[in-house]
Amino acid sequence: MTLIKSISGIRGTIGGAAGDGLTPLDIVKFTSAYGSWAVEKSGIKKIVIGRDARISGAMVNNLVIGTLQGLGIDVIDLGLSTTPTVEVAVTGEQAAGGIILTASHNPKQWNALKLLNADGEFISDADGKEVLEIAENSDFTYADVNDLGKVTMDDSWLQKHIDLVLALPLVDVEAIKKADFNIVIDCVNSTGGIFVPALLKALGVNTVHELYCEPDGNFPHNPEPLPENLTALSKEVLNKRAHLGIAVDPDVDRLCFVCEDGNMFGEEYTLVAVADYVLQNNLGNTVSNLSSTRALRDVTETAGGEYHASAVGEVNVVNKMKSVNAVIGGEGNGGIIYPEIHYGRDALVGIALFLTHLAKYGQSVSNLRRSYPGYFISKNKITLTPEMDIDALLSKVEEKYMKQPHSTIDGLKIEFDKEWVHLRRSNTEPIIRIYSEGNSETVANGLANKIIADIKEILN
Repeated sequence: MTLIKSISGIRGTIGGAAGDGLTPLDIVKFTSAYGSWAVEKSGIKKIVIGRDARISGAMVNNLVIGTLQGLGIDVIDLGLSTTPTVEVAVTGEQAAGGIILTASHNPKQWNALKLLNADGEFISDADGKEVLEIAENSDFTYADVNDLGKVTMDDSWLQKHIDLVLALPLVDVEAIKKADFNIVIDCVNSTGGIFVPALLKALGVNTVHELYCEPDGNFPHNPEPLPENLTALSKEVLNKRAHLGIAVDPDVDRLCFVCEDGNMFGEEYTLVAVADYVLQNNLGNTVSNLSSTRALRDVTETAGGEYHASAVGEVNVVNKMKSVNAVIGGEGNGGIIYPEIHYGRDALVGIALFLTHLAKYGQSVSNLRRSYPGYFISKNKITLTPEMDIDALLSKVEEKYMKQPHSTIDGLKIEFDKEWVHLRRSNTEPIIRIYSEGNSETVANGLANKIIADIKEILN
């Protein structure tokens, strides 16, 4: 059993002993800590919650609601929802914050409490540490019987979220209708099965083939939207002679596409394509994390904007986007962050912008993909002994490549013209993750192997 307490929330596997898994006692403790912190921070006694469709969701939901009520906090329960929907609902309801009950792309035995501040954004590093400290010290007091919180069920935010997407100036419903798209969707039997068909209908897409859209939490495959997990979607795109396939993860904040020929568009290129469309209409800066493809930088600079890199993690991307006033940003895992609607990864916004872009482009999805710089990312890791000083090791690698452009805001990223390698330590195990990118798989792997050889030489 696993329980991971981090600054962004608490996640773990269901079952086991308290403190070893995500048990009812752990859920109550961390909900108590977060609820106490949110009220203290904002002075508001109202919190929004929503959940994905995973099997443990109802159980976790009941515990979270009861705990918040016990703290004297009113609860707006969105029921089956998405991460971005809860985010926009927090500000819409003027709440103290929000809790999303989802383990995102993790398998069905996992669940988590994702914690939001009053802006509907993930809590900061400092705020997360405060919540963990409150939990550690059990520093919370429950309300007496006359001051218990009230619960309001509110399923109106599906439509409200879709309306916010449709109202975006760069979403062109008429262009999408005119394109008469034939689309296959894979929603991994979670809440995308409710939200994605509703969005597509609102966008005027009449031909939608639903694959795994029953929101019962029985994931038909590993729920992370990676190529090896989307073979059924790829086959169905070919079978239905569809224009494209769309896949989302269980909480609908990650998005990827399948081309009409059954090949993957590439989750790294979800952000590249959407950013290309946004930049054509609203020139400005872009942001992605250090481990994301260089293609975003290429597209941004070609358009006349400036690209900026952030440390890995959605909070870091958002902070950098705010500091450079970015018009679009996100992560290479298919996460689109479009500030015009809110500062959070949102697959619904991504779908609407991508389909508008595709409709105006007027050619196939595979042709659109070929219009972007072609890069390949290789992902490797080195396992070290627990007592190894990883920071000292990274410093020695940095010293060796001091003359190359490099960044140390998150591990070590070294650039070699249009190729790069990013080394960063894992937060949970004694390993160094090594991501490298080149214009082919051979080049990317060669660069990774070169750095791995350097590390082995240093260790010897």
